[in-house]
Amino acid sequence: MLNHSIFTSMEQGKSRENYDFIAVIDAITWNENGLITAITQDIKSKEVLMLAWINRDALLETLDSRQVCYWSRSRQKMWRKGESSGHRQKLIEARLDCDGDCILFLVEQSGVACHTNRPSCFYIGLERNSVTILTEPLR
Repeated sequence: MLNHSIFTSMEQGKSRENYDFIAVIDAITWNENGLITAITQDIKSKEVLMLAWINRDALLETLDSRQVCYWSRSRQKMWRKGESSGHRQKLIEARLDCDGDCILFLVEQSGVACHTNRPSCFYIGLERNSVTILTEPLR
């Protein structure tokens, strides 16, 4: 059984009220692979840059180093954003959602966020009968 009691108690929490860090981390609703989704947003523009996965170790490393680290499902290892490209994400703020199954990273993005060399991974526009590329890759 998942422990949502800490998240339930936080629903009634007041601004700036503190909770036990380990208790909250332990109560996160990690999936069967020990992962939750991570949404990354630019702190200044508020543009959503990407969605990835994170495990407990990647979360703790991110909070300690202030450089965003994910879990690569395809490579089955930690993925330190920008490690090979230099396009790093400096963590400004991390937030959990209300039931502890998703995290939001507010970052200062250095370079592009997407492997396609676009500022954001969300560059494909969808309409009912059309799909349109919204941004060009940066060169």
